[in-house]
Amino acid sequence: MSRFALAAGLVLLLSVSLVLSAPARLLGALLPPEQVLLQGLEGTVWRGSASRALVRAPAGYLHLGTVHWSLHPLSLLLLAPRVDIESSWGSQTMVGELVWRGSGDVDLRRFEANVSADLLRQFAPVSLAGTLSLQLQELLLRDGLPARGAGRLVWQNGAWPTAQGVLPLGTYALEFRKEPEEALTGKVVTLSGPVEASGVVELRERDYLVDILLSGRGLQEPQLQQALGLIARPVDQGYRIKLEGELQAPPGG
Repeated sequence: MSRFALAAGLVLLLSVSLVLSAPARLLGALLPPEQVLLQGLEGTVWRGSASRALVRAPAGYLHLGTVHWSLHPLSLLLLAPRVDIESSWGSQTMVGELVWRGSGDVDLRRFEANVSADLLRQFAPVSLAGTLSLQLQELLLRDGLPARGAGRLVWQNGAWPTAQGVLPLGTYALEFRKEPEEALTGKVVTLSGPVEASGVVELRERDYLVDILLSGRGLQEPQLQQALGLIARPVDQGYRIKLEGELQAPPGG
């Protein structure tokens, strides 16, 4: 009996050792290739890195650059893998905790990201300059939409590229909050700059509303007035941008 117990213990120890040392390249077979592409994998499934990572976005693949991760083994028992992740691609950086609960269901905690504002061209027909900085204490996504959470999005050194050059606008912040069974609401404020912006943003299910008032001396620039004429209407204080619509559902949703 003692020999059997010893043999069983050795088999269990060997199994655990093999699982803990599973090479990172196995992720290539576990992750859906149509959603995530990883290259240059090193380390293990539990703690490793990829020299190049791409994630599918509505308008194509989003480049994350070099990615390092640490997977919490016990989270697998709850069928909700929890990963500490960090990525960098030039000035673009992301760091935080991610819990994957299924297709379109993701929890983000202590998450921070810095990306070029030009990245918005992958999601909307607009070209902007500057840096977008996102800070999230927590944000729960269900079916790809916010279910609960709060955060802050800052557009730093915002500018509008034109054929004649880049027009500086300013630095702006969006403070937003989402409570269960309520719409996501956000307030736009100006931190600095020649163009002042104030207003609200709302997302209820897939229906969105953007209502922003622009004012300030920066609006005297003729090129900016011409550009705003395509998306805004003149008012006594300056220009008002009001957009309403419905977000497109993800492919297969």
